[in-house]
Amino acid sequence: MNETKETILVTGGAGFIGSHVCDALLAKGHEVHVIDDLSGGYEDQVPTGATLHRMDIRAAGVKVLWKEHRFTTMFHLAAQMDVRRSVADPRFDADINIGGLLNLMEAGRENGLKKVVFSSTGGAIYGEPVVAPQDEQHPLQPLSPYGITKLSSEKYLFFYQDTHGIEFVALRYGNVYGPRQNPHGEAGVVAIFCERMLAGQQPIINGDGQQTRDYVHVQDVVAANMQALGHKGSGIFNVGTGVETNVVQLFEILRDVLTPDMEIVHGPGKPGEQKRSVLSWAHSEAVLDWRPSVDVKEGLAGTARWFRDRHNRTR
Repeated sequence: MNETKETILVTGGAGFIGSHVCDALLAKGHEVHVIDDLSGGYEDQVPTGATLHRMDIRAAGVKVLWKEHRFTTMFHLAAQMDVRRSVADPRFDADINIGGLLNLMEAGRENGLKKVVFSSTGGAIYGEPVVAPQDEQHPLQPLSPYGITKLSSEKYLFFYQDTHGIEFVALRYGNVYGPRQNPHGEAGVVAIFCERMLAGQQPIINGDGQQTRDYVHVQDVVAANMQALGHKGSGIFNVGTGVETNVVQLFEILRDVLTPDMEIVHGPGKPGEQKRSVLSWAHSEAVLDWRPSVDVKEGLAGTARWFRDRHNRTR
């Protein structure tokens, strides 16, 4: 693990995963700066010790900030991450996810950037499994503009490595869940279900609920980010559990903690929704020495308890 203390930029550091990454970087003694426009994150989630710059990643001020602080490493988590919005407005999705990345990279390459740890996506890049679990060699068949922009971002990062010598590690996440996840929006079904249950509202399961995802706890995602920081060289790695959990199973785990008497209610299926997603972590174990540590059922139940405790504190 690289123990050199660095000046590190975390985009989206006021958000769910980003704030946890900031915690881990500060614990290692790094100087941490956050760029976040707070459109999806919260200022009070930026940990004490990190410096928040409230800014859009597309803004001209990014270059000014980079000149001032000379960030050597960037953890890039800021994104338009709503798959359904990307389908409805692909141009908006690309403007943030590709335009924002290029704005950051152009500022960085001129001002000392040496490495990028990029939060990519597993399920949305691979599409429906040809083989399962899906490894990093699986055909790339993104079914949404969101998945396309994440794949494009990986290709741009390869360009910056090849042309400008900036190393990158792209981490292809499964469906990340855990404390601090934002329940307001289309992303994050675990948080959405928990909030609705706690409010006495009925979560609706789209279709038959047999569609599966690979749910990976934020604690394991942060561990993968820290391993990526110490990794020498560039590469692409899955961050998942290799375990498929369907929506009915997910509902039942959360319900048993929060609202044991709640019935399962199904609604219409969503056209074009992916049926399966499950990721192999063998390559991440072999190269990054990373493996998932949180059992899916235990992690989901623990997350439900966290949402319940937060709900009780704020009543």
